[in-house]
Amino acid sequence: MAYWLFKSEVSTWSWDQQVAKGDAGEEWDGVRNYQARNHMRAMKIGDLGFFYHSQKEKEIVGIVEVIAESHQDSTTDDERWDCVDIKAVRALPKPVTLAMCKDDPRLADMVLVNNTRLSVQPVTEAEWAIVLELAGDA
Repeated sequence: MAYWLFKSEVSTWSWDQQVAKGDAGEEWDGVRNYQARNHMRAMKIGDLGFFYHSQKEKEIVGIVEVIAESHQDSTTDDERWDCVDIKAVRALPKPVTLAMCKDDPRLADMVLVNNTRLSVQPVTEAEWAIVLELAGDA
């Protein structure tokens, strides 16, 4: 299993909206960055990801699961753009902010800390465990 982080602006797609989709989940569509798209192409069903509210909140708020592997993004006819489908698994007991991640030396190499603009990014197993610890979910 691999771990990931999915970023979304609350005003565009929020954790509450993701949760409301239930087991049917939702396409993680609209990504127009090759690196982020390539990360989605590497995802497998059952992979887990953090759901991150970007912009003002800047915090990891929940865990999602990949429920459909990479396929054509339904929001475009351009064949270059793929997406995966994800469903909410659970909210974290307490959000983990970007500041918390930056302040923890164990997360110094985390993509989120070093490339805050990338909308879909990998998370190592060690980073996953540390974020869960910070959230009180370890």
